[in-house]
Amino acid sequence: MRYKEVLEYLYSQLPMFQRIGAAAYKADLRNIQTLCEKLGNPEKSMKFVHIAGTNGKGSVSNMLAAVFQTNGYKTGLYTSPHLIDFRERIRINGQMISKHYVIQFVKKYKPLFEEVKPSFFEWTTALAFKYFYDKKTDIVILETGMGGRLDSTNVVLPELSIITNIGEDHKQFLGNTLEKIAYEKAGIIKPNVPVLISEHQREVANVFKEVSRVTSSPLIYASKIVQMNKISQNDKFLELSYSILNNNLKKYLDKSKNIVYKYKKYNLDIYKNKTFNNLIKNLDYSKNKHYFVKSSLCGNYQTKNIQCVLAACELLKLIGWKLKRRFIHYGLQNTSKITGFRGRWEILQHSPYIIADIAHNKQGMQNTLSTLKYYHFDTLHVIFGIVKDKEIEHIMPFIPKNAVYYITQPSVPRAMPVGELKQMFDNYKLNYHAFDSVSKALKAAITSSDKNDLILITGSAFIVSDALSIYDKLN
Repeated sequence: MRYKEVLEYLYSQLPMFQRIGAAAYKADLRNIQTLCEKLGNPEKSMKFVHIAGTNGKGSVSNMLAAVFQTNGYKTGLYTSPHLIDFRERIRINGQMISKHYVIQFVKKYKPLFEEVKPSFFEWTTALAFKYFYDKKTDIVILETGMGGRLDSTNVVLPELSIITNIGEDHKQFLGNTLEKIAYEKAGIIKPNVPVLISEHQREVANVFKEVSRVTSSPLIYASKIVQMNKISQNDKFLELSYSILNNNLKKYLDKSKNIVYKYKKYNLDIYKNKTFNNLIKNLDYSKNKHYFVKSSLCGNYQTKNIQCVLAACELLKLIGWKLKRRFIHYGLQNTSKITGFRGRWEILQHSPYIIADIAHNKQGMQNTLSTLKYYHFDTLHVIFGIVKDKEIEHIMPFIPKNAVYYITQPSVPRAMPVGELKQMFDNYKLNYHAFDSVSKALKAAITSSDKNDLILITGSAFIVSDALSIYDKLN
């Protein structure tokens, strides 16, 4: 079998949420547990940082992977969805899994797939675990797919759990309130394992507090460890200053030390001893020492994600990971180059600006549009499309009214037909042109733009995927 034939087999035989939506969703862990057992449970022999959230988890995952890699660790990275090549989902030190490994894995375990009938994501997760195990990674940065509690990745015992942001997305699967969605994301919190929350959201704070109480898991917010200040932003870097709040970190450690450790079966005495008995004395109490860091991920919304990564590094250092500050900064400054991360305020060209961002829900779109104020341009052109299971009515009220829109549909079965988009854009009296493909929309936007304009490609990871494939071939 060739690689292309393997993918065609997988796409045709395994239900894939990325392509067909709800029909591919499996709301339990039985399949992944069976697959892992048949593979020898490779996930039980590895170190993980497990990351969930609505927005930001992909950025945090890639930044953290870049930090570990720069510090000399052999680092696995598991993310989704992919934009161009399926192998983007599974990387070691920035390099995609080889086609040969994928082919051999499918050949060997094809009878197992036919017996278990996993979803595409379940199969991919099992592949990732086996690959990272075979290649002897030092640590794996593991991003959940959709939720947390019932996500296929939720069979690991991590070094640290991270939850980024809670927003209204995938409500048909995760619940129709922020509290219900937060509960599903909080499912990655494991007994006695510290959990880092990237931002304090009043509506869901009690959910995390209660779950961490029940599991005896030390709970900390990133803002309690790292204080951030933005210095400047341009089309190359987001520049920030920050300080480590070591007094707060000590309070967190002291409080965590007094937690009753109920779950002895996880044998986390090493974590407890290293953290509380040995390393607390190594805290640097220099008052509000300031550091400076640049990030090539220059979307305005990345500030909170960077704060989360910096806080995670402080916690991970306390449990024994050797992360030097200069390498942390280098990893953050060069994340895209190190990990191959794409599609988050990715500037494809400058005259006119062409920028791709996979924002696909209300909060994500608000975050993306907030970055526009840092750019000077004459006319805003927006290539926009979305998938059917997103609540477009929540996005429409705040998208720019003075832009020229090129509405279209991505090349996946889940795409919202451009005819439905036309009705919505008519209702809001927006200036638009309609196209039946991203290729036509992109060419029209480029043709219509002057050198001082800005073209934004957004609305869906699949719109960005199509656009990047086209743009890469043209250049």
